Amino acid sequence: MLQDIQKTLWSAADKLRANVDAAEYKHIALGLIFLKFISDSFAARRAELTTRFADENDDYFLHDGDGELLAEELEDRDYYKEVNVFWVPEGARWEALRANAKQADIGKRIDDALAILEQENPSLKGILDKRYARAPLPDGKLGELVDLISTIGFGADQGKARDILGQVYEYFLGQFASAEGKKGGQFYTPQSIVKTLVAVLDPHQGKVYDPCCGSGGMFVQSEKFIEAHGGQLGDVSIYGQESNPTTWRLAAMNLAIRGIDFNLGREPGDTFTKNQHPDLRADYILANPPFNISDWWHGSLEGDSRWVYGTPPQGNANYAWLQHMLYHLKSDGRAGIVLANGSMSSSQNSEGQIRASMVDADVVEVMIALPGQLFFNTQIPACLWFLAKSKTSRQGEVLFIDARKLGKMISRVQCELDDEAITRIANLVKAWRSSPSPLEGEGRGEGYEDIPGFCRSVKLAEIAEHGYVLTPGRYVGAEEIEDNDEDFATKMTALTEKLGEQMAKGAELDQLIRQKLGGLGYEF
Repeated sequence: MLQDIQKTLWSAADKLRANVDAAEYKHIALGLIFLKFISDSFAARRAELTTRFADENDDYFLHDGDGELLAEELEDRDYYKEVNVFWVPEGARWEALRANAKQADIGKRIDDALAILEQENPSLKGILDKRYARAPLPDGKLGELVDLISTIGFGADQGKARDILGQVYEYFLGQFASAEGKKGGQFYTPQSIVKTLVAVLDPHQGKVYDPCCGSGGMFVQSEKFIEAHGGQLGDVSIYGQESNPTTWRLAAMNLAIRGIDFNLGREPGDTFTKNQHPDLRADYILANPPFNISDWWHGSLEGDSRWVYGTPPQGNANYAWLQHMLYHLKSDGRAGIVLANGSMSSSQNSEGQIRASMVDADVVEVMIALPGQLFFNTQIPACLWFLAKSKTSRQGEVLFIDARKLGKMISRVQCELDDEAITRIANLVKAWRSSPSPLEGEGRGEGYEDIPGFCRSVKLAEIAEHGYVLTPGRYVGAEEIEDNDEDFATKMTALTEKLGEQMAKGAELDQLIRQKLGGLGYEF
């Protein structure tokens, strides 16, 4: 039922966007869904309070003959705050907007409503994107979108309402990522990858940090995982940073709708040059940093205290991300990071030396090769790095897992790891961590065994013999992963150019041979 609602909503919303770019329209649609949810939540809480104030058997019962006390109590914000419901002033309520959806100034009305909400709710200050008066939509389309979103019924049960909204939100984020193409992956990490990171890290309580948090999916999945394992919402503290201002707001909204407390820093900013949490030491770090950034360096980063294992090359930020995360871990903390495959074997500039220093320091715990086509509209192959500031078990070993064959196609162009595959990976890592390192042989301990072609526990000395390359295929007995990160189009262009060069050279050699043979009296 919910899936049908999601598809119907997306289909209708996508038609309404006309020629508007998906990256722009995303914030317009999701902002309205957020506004509808908090307005519905407020209305549901108000109705609940009205009923309880009139019930003689309820603790909230009011002895009020003329209704003045009732009206006064309904305006008491503490009643709303105690159940994580935002205070919505009359002019900002959804029905008022819906009633004026066909008015020419509906964009300004929505902006004004958002401004009032920020004024009345300090935790929302600066995160609501007031762009509706200048929204690049054809006349009447914004009003139609308001009418469409009015059909989403969140109901009176706050728990179910948040769940419905969360799922609609995630569905829309995924669809927008697909519509945006390559750029979509910059703010949305596919759920199966997030689930794998969370399942392997196994967070239960403490500080969770994502230094490039996008729309906040890592945090949401962490909370879901904790609740599914008997924990409570709030058992973890959320810290994040995001450089894109609109995506930063999107993450804040994504967390706010679920009642998750968070600290995304004072403002959006570059993680390297404007670190919002310089003193943070996290229990868990989960991140999907943008791959292979070439324009990240700034002169102020020279000699930075985060570069414990070596100064990262100015042309690629991969090893800057890895070291930034290690720096922000507690002594017993763990990190899970998505990176391009080239990070596992690159020796360009200083990357090979930094990787060797990290391996020798025994901070690399698990390496996982992922299936292709997991990301929206990009063919760059990816892997998962799991780092431990100070290993509590399996010192001097790294677990390699080749999960490339565990993916399942969910469309013609996209693959995912299903729950069965994720559980298999997570259980394997858990067994490996909890098994004593064997005295003889490799990878054998109670509860864990190497599986040829899939997983193997490897001593650091052997990794050193392989030049500190960390591609799982090299160690588990499977074919090696390609080390370069070029997408298909780039590879095809390069191969075509190479073929052209070889054909030209072949033609030259053919001509030379004909000349030589002609000189010997042969005719052609």
